[in-house]
Amino acid sequence: MSGERGSATVWVLILSAVLVTVAAAAVLSSLGVVARHRAATAADLAALAGASRAVVGDPDPCAAAAETAAANGAELTGCELEAGSIVSVEVRVALPLGRLGTHDARARARAGPVPL
Repeated sequence: MSGERGSATVWVLILSAVLVTVAAAAVLSSLGVVARHRAATAADLAALAGASRAVVGDPDPCAAAAETAAANGAELTGCELEAGSIVSVEVRVALPLGRLGTHDARARARAGPVPL
């Protein structure tokens, strides 16, 4: 019986380490999902802002898209005005993860008038 003395402490430490690891993985995964959703929202809104300017004949709808993306915490990395006043955008949202570095969440969106 004296050989098992303190074994509960070891098991508690091991279980605690496993729980901390699982919790950290869950937090990092959640941060990635939130960043992806923020990027998708920023891309959708930037494409809509650019398309609304393109429809009225604005020569630079990408400026409105960039402004809208920035207002939503994203950076416009690509913008293209296509035929029919359709605007395609690509945005990125930075995801700082401390010692793990900074990663990007990226999203694309297209918007334009509905064909009649």
